[in-house]
Amino acid sequence: MTASVVSIVYVNDAPAAARFYNDLLGLSPTLETPEYITFNLGSGAELALWSGQFEGLSPEVPRTSEVCLAISGGRPDQINAIFKQWQSKGVTILHKPHDEGFGLTFLAADPDGNRIRVAPKD
Repeated sequence: MTASVVSIVYVNDAPAAARFYNDLLGLSPTLETPEYITFNLGSGAELALWSGQFEGLSPEVPRTSEVCLAISGGRPDQINAIFKQWQSKGVTILHKPHDEGFGLTFLAADPDGNRIRVAPKD
């Protein structure tokens, strides 16, 4: 069986969210419909942005998951450089770089309040 992992993030406006993630990740969408847009992350992994599934989705809705961008190498200088780049773009930062059991990490949010963690790859 061949399978890929698709992480679906629910958003209010898929095209607007795609512009945010395009700017953040430097990737272009691989599939675009008015309500569902995907980005190929490589190695059988995709990020999908899906609108129309939750009416009135707002940043106040509690989030129980997060997208984690695992950085190859994951040295502190790499994590800090991404943090500074995102900060300069005006990305909402929820938790500045700090040490966890797996290394240096920080937590951000997209315009819909979905959590995005940057951490070292295992």
